[in-house]
Amino acid sequence: MEPDLWTYQGEVVVDDLQDFEVQANDGHIGKVDEATYDVGSSYIVVDTGPWILGKKVMLPAGVIESIDLDNRKVQIAHTKDEIRAAPEFDPDMYLETRYMTDLELYYASLYPGSGPLGQDGLP
Repeated sequence: MEPDLWTYQGEVVVDDLQDFEVQANDGHIGKVDEATYDVGSSYIVVDTGPWILGKKVMLPAGVIESIDLDNRKVQIAHTKDEIRAAPEFDPDMYLETRYMTDLELYYASLYPGSGPLGQDGLP
């Protein structure tokens, strides 16, 4: 089942994720550069460092599986390749509706049975 992509899953008890390490299912992807906590429109921006040639990626809060406060780590529910294939982050346009819609459609497509077509390809 697809999560609410713009809402943190479970209870988020931290109000500042900046500089937390970010882990994909298959390894480290970077550190949180920016995070928002607005209901229904939350996201994190991750500085990937050398992993994607110093680029940043924006991740909807709903792709976060868990937050480890003691070790300052955020676990993402996707692989590095899935994150790398997401719509490219543009620091001048990332808050525009079009980019956020593209990002939402991309991540929603990674959940079986989500989006306008079900698993069998039928509405």
